[in-house]
Amino acid sequence: MHIIVTTKEELSDIINKTVGQQIKELKSSINKLAKPSKKNLTIKEVAIQLNVSELTVRNYITKGFIKAEKIGRRVIINAEALENSLSEVKSLKYRR
Repeated sequence: MHIIVTTKEELSDIINKTVGQQIKELKSSINKLAKPSKKNLTIKEVAIQLNVSELTVRNYITKGFIKAEKIGRRVIINAEALENSLSEVKSLKYRR
């Protein structure tokens, strides 16, 4: 067992450095979870995420509920655009 003698200021600096580093790491991990990096999803991944069939996702794209891009034969859906389209509430009352 070691006894370390420090001043109040030194102890405060040590604690701030240690806790500050842990807080920085925690903030960065929270930011990664809260704001995922720009990611593109396939129809299959979106279907799994929304718990619907792939055909339903294709119908949503056709109807314009979900924005998608076609690259060659692949259909790519931006994860951010998907979240935005899911958060929009469109009124069916005034839809013609």
